Amino acid sequence: MACFPKLCLTLLLLVGVLGSSNAQLSTNFYSKSCPNLFSTVKSTVRSAVNKEARMGASLLRLFFHDCFVNGCDGSLLLDDTSSFTGEKNANPNRNSARGFDVVDNIKSAVENACPGVVSCADILAIAARDSVEILGGPSWNVKLGRRDARTASQSAANNGIPPPTSNLNQLISRFSALGLSNRDLVALSGAHTIGQARCTSFRARIYNETNIDASFAQTRQRNCPRATGSGDNNLAPLDIQTPTSFDNNYFKNLVNNRGLLHSDQQLFNGGSTDSIVRGYGNNPNSFSSDFVSAMIKMGDISPLTGSSGEIRKNCRRVN
Repeated sequence: MACFPKLCLTLLLLVGVLGSSNAQLSTNFYSKSCPNLFSTVKSTVRSAVNKEARMGASLLRLFFHDCFVNGCDGSLLLDDTSSFTGEKNANPNRNSARGFDVVDNIKSAVENACPGVVSCADILAIAARDSVEILGGPSWNVKLGRRDARTASQSAANNGIPPPTSNLNQLISRFSALGLSNRDLVALSGAHTIGQARCTSFRARIYNETNIDASFAQTRQRNCPRATGSGDNNLAPLDIQTPTSFDNNYFKNLVNNRGLLHSDQQLFNGGSTDSIVRGYGNNPNSFSSDFVSAMIKMGDISPLTGSSGEIRKNCRRVN
């Protein structure tokens, strides 16, 4: 096809822009360059989860908190230095984001298998999938090919990750800004079927809110004193029924006003997401299917690909 030079250049640029976001991510990205990648990651994740079941939730959360801040680029993993402020001490992460040592172990094992090939951002994506599967949830083919950021943003982490005080409109708005639908929001929130939260994150709910089951509130109050500063770091399971099994009990809890966090119960509180919550509570297969779709979609948020970023040798610092 003949075309004028300027028109051709414009078309090439347009194709480049449209194709640069996630076109280079693929499920077989490392099939030749690191053929044992999946088994290497999974054995390390399994060992960590066997040692402490909560670690599965922690690794899954790291992937969320990475993707929600300037895309899935491994920026969350960077340590602060004298000349650099990372995201680890942002409000949503300080004293709560954990599992960084497990990521170090995974990276070390992967580097032994194929040095300088696999990004820390991709390791987070695989570890999240493996954690879900090991705890009884669904599995999926992870899209790979992300590269690691050379920078991070504490302010973006403070503003980008929805706090547990969020109302439904705030949750919808934040997820929507990242291209995630209401159904994605509810499905991804189902990750709270595993893991624990600190007293400081749910104290206001169990003492002040009325849309909460009374016996559930009393149970949680036993380990979370009313006074601020007392027992702030005491833990409670996000899913009181099966806290280390990836299932749909989280949604059944919401229908019974047993959501631990304010932001959890907002998903079932007379609003636009009630029917989705009820559907997942009644149909675990529907939840699993939508969770997988939403995880893949979240993993597509603004990855660095091609020659952008780098492949870090150590996930805690730039090369």
